[in-house]
Amino acid sequence: MARARIDDDLGRAALTTMLAIAEANGIDQADGPALAASVDRSTLALVVRYTLQLLAEQAPGGTVEVRVPPYAAVQCVEGPKHTRGTPPNVIETDAGTWIALARGTLSWADAKASGRVHASGQRADLTGHLPVLST
Repeated sequence: MARARIDDDLGRAALTTMLAIAEANGIDQADGPALAASVDRSTLALVVRYTLQLLAEQAPGGTVEVRVPPYAAVQCVEGPKHTRGTPPNVIETDAGTWIALARGTLSWADAKASGRVHASGQRADLTGHLPVLST
């Protein structure tokens, strides 16, 4: 069963709340892990799910599975669709890194080089699909 779409106003409000809390506490908004740690779990989950939803809408398809455990996973990127078992193209990262990627404060190349993103499969690359929202 498909998850209900997160309303844009709700998703952006959660992100705005996260950024405001970070600013009030002197947290660098480019530091994804610190940004993620600055808010409660439900707000963090909402921001992660909303930004993954944006990715799936902006890069529709089923070739790549992007996982941000324990919050959510989406299939995206046009090409051969995967339907059973472990997908051949998987990207996995933590919530803070994902938020930094989604906002464009961390590049895909830097995230991969630093080991903050684990990508397997020849199509597991989000270079042309990030950021999913403007900062």
